[in-house]
Amino acid sequence: MTEQPSAPGDSGAVRSADIPQATVARLAMYLRALSALVEDGTLIVSSDELALAAGVGSAKLRKDLSFLGPTGVRGVGYDVARLRERIELALGLDQGHRVVMVGVGSLGRALACYPGFASRGFTIVGLFDADPAVIGTVVGGLTVEDMATFESRCLDLDPTIGVIAVPEAEAQSICDRLVGVDVRCILSFAPQFLTAPENVEVRRVDLAIEMQMLSFTGARNSEDLALAGAVQA
Repeated sequence: MTEQPSAPGDSGAVRSADIPQATVARLAMYLRALSALVEDGTLIVSSDELALAAGVGSAKLRKDLSFLGPTGVRGVGYDVARLRERIELALGLDQGHRVVMVGVGSLGRALACYPGFASRGFTIVGLFDADPAVIGTVVGGLTVEDMATFESRCLDLDPTIGVIAVPEAEAQSICDRLVGVDVRCILSFAPQFLTAPENVEVRRVDLAIEMQMLSFTGARNSEDLALAGAVQA
């Protein structure tokens, strides 16, 4: 075990700007694993156990957690609840986020109905669409509102994150409207890159690219298996 003891009076302050982007992605994985441990009633976890649960190497996990400051006790492990709180703080989840979603088609409906967002600090507070057939319907406990009221409603909803789940041709204009209501974090499921001011973080999820990466990995694994079989033969 290489966990370090917590310093007396440690405030748990974390400078998010000091954490590499790759580490941030893995912190989200550790948070998911820790949440499952909390639900199971686990109080203490070792670095090896947490690394196994998150699917990473223990050395990489310890390096990632070192960005959070002292988080464990040598020879004992990590306090599960406390480490989860530290990661939530580093990821900016301690205050929670208010999410508005634009586009309530098949993908938008699936996202709006996903129960896991709220437990991770993301509350969907508004659903918007321009289709008269969709406006007024209830999805995930929320009534879909008309895009014509978007700007005025966002004054009341005060969203911190915007999700774009509209066709490609409409994505940039929706991005512009989100920026216009002072949303500084945007998640887009449209395949194209969106332009936004430098102080706005836009992340793009392209499902086709993700499947292509899976295809590549599957093909490479098949080649490795075939090669291993040839060597054994």
